[in-house]
Amino acid sequence: MKNYSIAKSRRVRSTPYTSRIENQGVTAYTTYNHMLLPAAFGSLEDSYHHLKKDVQIWDVAGERQVEISGKDSSKLVQLMTCRDLSKSKNGRCYYCPIIDDQAGLINDPVVLRLNENKWWISIADSDVILFAKGLAIGHKFDVKILEPNVDIMAVQGPKSFKLMEKVFGEKITKLKFFGFDYFDFRGTNHLIAQSGWSKQGGYEIYVENTQSGLELYDYLFEEGKEFNVKPGCPNLIERIESALLSYGNDMDNNDNPFECGFDKFVNLESGIDFLGKEKLKKIKSEGIKKKLMGIQLEAKEISLASSLSVKDEKSEIIGELRSACYSPHFGNVIGIAMMNRPFWSVSQPVKIEINNNTFSGKVCDLPFI
Repeated sequence: MKNYSIAKSRRVRSTPYTSRIENQGVTAYTTYNHMLLPAAFGSLEDSYHHLKKDVQIWDVAGERQVEISGKDSSKLVQLMTCRDLSKSKNGRCYYCPIIDDQAGLINDPVVLRLNENKWWISIADSDVILFAKGLAIGHKFDVKILEPNVDIMAVQGPKSFKLMEKVFGEKITKLKFFGFDYFDFRGTNHLIAQSGWSKQGGYEIYVENTQSGLELYDYLFEEGKEFNVKPGCPNLIERIESALLSYGNDMDNNDNPFECGFDKFVNLESGIDFLGKEKLKKIKSEGIKKKLMGIQLEAKEISLASSLSVKDEKSEIIGELRSACYSPHFGNVIGIAMMNRPFWSVSQPVKIEINNNTFSGKVCDLPFI
């Protein structure tokens, strides 16, 4: 598939960091929540190896926030997700599948509880704010819903911990995974969470003060020289190997949480009320008919712009390949596929046609690594 440049406009917003990453050599963009999201800085494999060894700074401002505040904010947030948040705590992040009345996934965000009456929903690529507003109006909830001016930068990779300690001091080393706190940089407090869209460890900085954020961005690169810091972005190879699912790619509104392996985030036995609860009970009782699984193919390259049919040895369609890449770790193509029942057994033989060539492979568990 031929690649074309993205025409920037008011509908596809730049981020505060766009001019910096363009000076640093970004080579590809995608769009995410109507915003530019860097997709490559040169070689995908080189960036993959660097991310697993050193530290990168990412412009992930496209990971927008839906802020919900007011006396009914907790009711609204709980109504949107099948995860029980009744015992949630201030200063913590929670991975929360958001579903509709038919249990179809709307989004799979990280939810931050700022206090009992204020939440940030850090969304994947979909218009969750409109969904939230519709529910609030329909239920007459006393809430305020808006998209705050928050532009996230992520610091990811095994050396991120040393870099962030150098910049913010020993306090940040006390931050636990999916916890957040406020840290001072030259007189401005920044909300920082130990989180990020990689399995290599790191932080996400929720920048509300743009000027301070830009100064911090530059300072991280200056102080990170001894750690071989480089600009980066969410890496396709690393995320597929780690089975970090991508809403809109690996799953969408036609899929439910059980089919995507989110069982531990579905709390049907608790006393909470949420949209789609009865539908999920029925799905659990009847059993799912498809499931996300891994695929390993005897192929050395793939460029996936749309899903591909997964076939059995009789050339019958038994699934759909939704994300894929060449993995340097395995030395072949790996991918994430929605497999029909009963074809999700490990080592189930499969065939996939790529550019008029048929490649053999097998089903495997997720994550790959």
